[in-house]
Amino acid sequence: MTSFEPKDLPTAKLHGYLLSAVAPRPIAFASTMDQNGNPNLSPFSFFNVFSANPPILIFSPARRVRDNTTKHTLENAESTKEVVINVVNYDIVQQMSLSSTEYGKGVNEFEKAGLTMLKSDIVKPFRVAESPVQFECKVNNIIKLGTEGGAGNLVICEVVKLHINDAVLSESGSIDQEKLDLVSRAGGSYYSRAKTGFFEIPKPLSTLGIGVDALPKNIRNSTILTGNDLGLLANVEALPSKEVITDFDKKHDNITLTETEKHKKAQHLLGLSDVESAWKVLLS
Repeated sequence: MTSFEPKDLPTAKLHGYLLSAVAPRPIAFASTMDQNGNPNLSPFSFFNVFSANPPILIFSPARRVRDNTTKHTLENAESTKEVVINVVNYDIVQQMSLSSTEYGKGVNEFEKAGLTMLKSDIVKPFRVAESPVQFECKVNNIIKLGTEGGAGNLVICEVVKLHINDAVLSESGSIDQEKLDLVSRAGGSYYSRAKTGFFEIPKPLSTLGIGVDALPKNIRNSTILTGNDLGLLANVEALPSKEVITDFDKKHDNITLTETEKHKKAQHLLGLSDVESAWKVLLS
């Protein structure tokens, strides 16, 4: 057995070991708002429920390992003392992953990820309409665990209202775990689906994906492509050039396809993780 003392490991290496070994972890899809009313949305897997009376959820936006900076979610929680924690199911996992891209301050991750802002009843931050369970919370306390890169910040949230989609409830009124179809986080690029176990999602581009809001309207409003499909399509730095599309069309007979046929073919390619070809088909 290989053994280490934490002080002997670089923080990034220790971070990787911890996240890979302590898994799967539930995901807090945290919606906040800054003092100027700008919405922010970001996922955190240092998260769980810790009390029912009072109802307490805790998540931890850690300081970035690479440069010891803090995240917008933490800054907003500190200044406004409000947050909405949305759960993540399989239907929105690609969009959730895309929202973790480190967009600049003031950029609306709801729009980038193609998710719907739903007004909360008590707190100011918006809920994620597509999330099957949403918790409106007041921030009771924030405990800082350190000042160096990788240090966590425990955001202790008291639930003041919860919303549950009727579609995930059983006849008795309890949550049906199979209908809920939650997704959890593991190490590296791995996730776990409650129904089927581990699967993998490529991390968002460090150069920033274009976002769902930048997709052509006919693609964004497709009746064929799912939210997960849009999340994959939006995680590209730029669309293929006209020259690339023209060259692709010379080799493949896509021009005669109807829009519906193109969307179905692109969806099949996305299922094979061939995002580049999917885009070429859609733009042919």
